[in-house]
Amino acid sequence: MILKAFKEKSNQKYVNKLLSARKAAVNNRKVRTIAVLLNADEFVDFEMFRQYFKELNLVSPKHKIVVYTNDDKFEASQWETYFSPKDFGWKGKLNNNDLQAFVDEAYDVLISYYKNDNLQLNIITAASKANLKVGLSRNDERLYDLIIDLKPKDVQTFKEEFKKYLTILNKL
Repeated sequence: MILKAFKEKSNQKYVNKLLSARKAAVNNRKVRTIAVLLNADEFVDFEMFRQYFKELNLVSPKHKIVVYTNDDKFEASQWETYFSPKDFGWKGKLNNNDLQAFVDEAYDVLISYYKNDNLQLNIITAASKANLKVGLSRNDERLYDLIIDLKPKDVQTFKEEFKKYLTILNKL
């Protein structure tokens, strides 16, 4: 139990280090690739995102949806990639190759579609090489370039606001 607390402290220091070194420099390119980071405890309709991307005429095969779950025995067949607390080591080390590839990919937009503060999700968001990071949570505003403060179940409002901001930023 004490080791778990030290591990969490180590990982939180890693997140703080990444965020303090982060330079928010969103480029002017149009959006081609989008990644979505979901928390299975808050939202599970990943197919909604695929349909929404089609509505926005974003049809890249490189779109990626990744799901976090607390359950290590989670049914993986319905998700492209999923991860759990066991996939994290000390100092932010990722023990999952798919997750490491997700973090290393330079997506145009990362949507962190979760509201509750979660250290593992924050590690992925902070470590991601995405150009524009969009989130729902105000728990740590340093994580995101754009925050759409609403509940994950309020999908329609998210769709409208996300499209509005991408249009304002001339990303569509």
